[in-house]
This record gives sequence, C-alpha cells and structure tokens, in this order.
Amino acid sequence: MTQARIMYDMTVKEVLDGLEQTRTVILPVGIVEQHGYHLPLSVDIHNAQQIAIRTSQATGCFVAPTVHYNFSGGTLPGTINISPAVFSLLLCEIMQSLQMQGFRTIIILLGHGGTESIAAARDAADYFQRLRPEADGLTVHLVPFWELSETYMKSFEEHDYHAGKYETSMMLYWKPELVKMDQAKLDDPDELEKARADQDAYAKKSERTQSRYEVARITQNPALKVGVFGDYHGSSAQFGKQICDECVASLSALVEELKPDQ
Repeated sequence: MTQARIMYDMTVKEVLDGLEQTRTVILPVGIVEQHGYHLPLSVDIHNAQQIAIRTSQATGCFVAPTVHYNFSGGTLPGTINISPAVFSLLLCEIMQSLQMQGFRTIIILLGHGGTESIAAARDAADYFQRLRPEADGLTVHLVPFWELSETYMKSFEEHDYHAGKYETSMMLYWKPELVKMDQAKLDDPDELEKARADQDAYAKKSERTQSRYEVARITQNPALKVGVFGDYHGSSAQFGKQICDECVASLSALVEELKPDQ
C-alpha cells in the first residue's frame, strides 16, 4: 500500500517526481444526478473517485480530478445536465492536458451508466486518438466500474439499475453519513416496474406529426417522482465493501498489466 497520487492535492514537483515512476492516470467520471430520497446526488462521483483512490494506493498511479458534470437525462430537482456533446468535448480537453504533461496511459473510469453518457465517453476516447496520430505511445481505456465487479454485474440480472441495493450498499461503505435510509422511498409500483424492465424507461418520447423524419421529443416520465430504479432493501456496508474490493482488485490488475506498454 502506497500513498495515493491525487493530483489536486499534489504540487508541481510532486507531479514531476511521480511521472518518473508512472505515466498512468485514472480519470474518474461521475455526475450530479437524482438518486432518490435516501442517497445524495453525488453517488456516481463517489463510486468512481473512491475506486480510483484505492487503486492508486495499491499501484501508485495518478488520479486526475473527478469529472462532476455529465448527461443524465433525468430532470428531478438537483440533477445537473450538460449535453453529451459538451461532455465528450470536456473529456477530450482533459485528455489533451494529461497527454501534454507526459501521461501515456489514460483510464477513464465511468461511475455513471447512462447510455448517452457512455456513448459520448466512447466517442471522446475514439476521436481524441484519431485526431492525434502524433501521440506516440498513448493509449486510452474506457472502464465502466460495474464491469470490474462480478458481484455488481448481478445487479443487471436483478434489474437493480439505479439507487437500489447495489449503489446504496456502496454508499453505506464509502459515505454512510450521506445515506438517509429513514427517508427511503420508492416510486409508484407500476412505474418502478417499467423502470426496472428498461433502464431507459424514465424517458418519455412524444411526436407531434406522422412524419418519419421527425425527431421525437424526449422528456422524463412525469410519473417518476423519486428516481429509484431498483430496490434498496437488504443494503449493507459489508456488501458495498465486497463490491469495492472486487473493483479495486480488477482495476489494479489492469494498471499492472498496462505498465509494460509505458
């Protein structure tokens, strides 16, 4: 276990010295987004950031400041959306800066699983490299945190997509002081069932014409008032720690695997 290299806590000299040891940096990506009445808006930020910090402690890699702003699609109070295009450009700008400093392995660690956000992050990783053929030795890796944990992947089988048992357990482990189980509430059972059947069911499409060229207008389903697309019952800090340990072990293994490339 080493001291984590958290960039925004470091001096210029500490970064320079660190670059003599490693050229790998993790860029955690979260979002400010609705997570029900019992979880804070910062859930996805903590998930990405905490896994990254622990991986840095285990491997010595750098952790860039976490990206807070992203595209949710949800519109309940507290949620802050920036368009997928702006989010994608933001990642490109950050990667440009990291490359210029001398980093050669960039790991984008996704803490938010929205389909639009994932697509925008993948576009950023793709086009950033395509447009910089001179970036010799640079590799970009897009890592959704949930794929690092065999345990967490079961959430998809259980249709526990958002603010349910898995995310609640992780927050009970990371930041228990931010969890308010006494205020936990679920949406209308019928609407919750739709959301658990399809993680994009929060989106309501409407069209005003019969034209096959019309682009449908998408808004959040007004019947959703809480923003929980799962079931938080049975959550525990111990279960959250299990997920965390698996994520850190998998990501640490990836960092070690990529070292020869540097």
